[in-house]
Amino acid sequence: MDQRLSLVTLGVRDVAVAAAFYESVGFERRHDLGSIVFLPTTGTALALYGWEALAADTGLPTHGEGFRGVTLAMNLDSVSEVDRVFAAWVAAGATTVRAPVAKEWGGHSGYVADPDGHLWEIAYNPSQVLMRIDENGRLHLRTR
Repeated sequence: MDQRLSLVTLGVRDVAVAAAFYESVGFERRHDLGSIVFLPTTGTALALYGWEALAADTGLPTHGEGFRGVTLAMNLDSVSEVDRVFAAWVAAGATTVRAPVAKEWGGHSGYVADPDGHLWEIAYNPSQVLMRIDENGRLHLRTR
C-alpha cells in the first residue's frame, strides 16, 4: 500500500476566524465552503473544520485541553527564517509556547499555538543525514 498523508484537518472554534489567522501567516485559502476551508501546503493540504462538527464526525467528545499528543511542524531553511516566521505567527495572534532556541541536535526550533491551541513547531534542521528539504520546500527522508 502506498503510504500517504493527504489532508490534516484541524478542529477549530470558528472556521472564519481560523481561516483569517492562517491567511495572515501566509497560507492560501483555496476552497472556502463555509463550514470547512482548505489551504494547500507543499505536499498535503490543511483543512479547518468546526470543532464540534469534527468531534461529531469522529464520534468522540469535544472536551480536552493541554497537550493533545500531536504537533505540526514547519521546517525552514535557516535560523533567521525560523525567528522571522515565529515572530510573524505571534504577531498574527499565535501564542508562544516555547521561543526558538538552539537544540542539542544542531537545529533551531520553537513552538507556537494557533488561536485554537494547535501546536506548531517552527524549525530549522541543518542535518542532511536523515532528511533534506528540496528547493520546493518538500521534505525527503533519506533511506538507510
